[in-house]
Amino acid sequence: MERDVRVRKCQSLVRTLAPLHPLRASCHVAQPSLPRPMSLKQNRHAGSAAELLLQQGVRWLEGEPYYLATSNEIEVFAKCHERGLPVMLKGPTGCGKTRFIEHMAWRLGRPIVTIACHDDLSASDLTGRFLIEGEDTVWVDGPLTVAARHGAICYLDEVVEARQDTIVVIHPLTDDRRILPIEKTGELLHAAPGFQLVISYNPGYQHAVKDLKPSTRQRFVTLDFDFPSPSAEVEIVVHESGVKRSTAQALVELARRVRRLKEQGLAEGPGTRLLVSTGRLIADGIPPVQACQSAFVGPLTDDPDLLSAIADLVAATL
Repeated sequence: MERDVRVRKCQSLVRTLAPLHPLRASCHVAQPSLPRPMSLKQNRHAGSAAELLLQQGVRWLEGEPYYLATSNEIEVFAKCHERGLPVMLKGPTGCGKTRFIEHMAWRLGRPIVTIACHDDLSASDLTGRFLIEGEDTVWVDGPLTVAARHGAICYLDEVVEARQDTIVVIHPLTDDRRILPIEKTGELLHAAPGFQLVISYNPGYQHAVKDLKPSTRQRFVTLDFDFPSPSAEVEIVVHESGVKRSTAQALVELARRVRRLKEQGLAEGPGTRLLVSTGRLIADGIPPVQACQSAFVGPLTDDPDLLSAIADLVAATL
């Protein structure tokens, strides 16, 4: 490539960033210092840098995301982060995988980069690409490169949805090498301290053409997630939606009954996220049956027989 092609990396952003806040006192994991974005009110020149970081999916979580632990997943994840081990979160839709990783990013005091995986996700979408800017051709890091370069937690949501030829890009970052080869620029990027790769995976509706290869699966420490116990799920619904405890108990009981319909063809049982959405509508004055129809029943299936069965359960429970 011609020498007049300028390669601009996100390292230039560091000069416009302010120091990282202290590590959360509740988690005793040594962390390197890391710049964090300044407020746009603090520095007018930081505007473009902050916008670029946001476009690349970098987020700092200011407030604590509510998460109710069901086992020792917090301690295990913290040790994995300390050792730089990649983690795979396995569990059904809506059981709290994304909330957990957001909670851990806050607890560990790290920025988080979230990538929603899909069929059209390419290696360039992860690592970066050359773009035309005026009369120049410039390099812009992709979200995976940004996370590795700045020591962020990189979360690939529903990784099984991505193509296999895209997933292999992450392999060198998941072993002792901790490197990201960027073929288009010739750079061999060594992941900064604090970088951690996390993927989520729903084994409930996998099939042969959408499954993780053993060469990928065996690179990750696995944390298994499931729906919380009824008492814990009630606490979550009350906290997140603001409904009365009696209403939350009825919603959790409804979900428990509907989850049994998986044996009758329901593709995926209702997650806690659906209960929270339903509870929020009820808390805002929507009648419970109507709220359930819109936020609980409708998203689950289009099958007439299953819809009828779930409607009967709603009528019997609420």
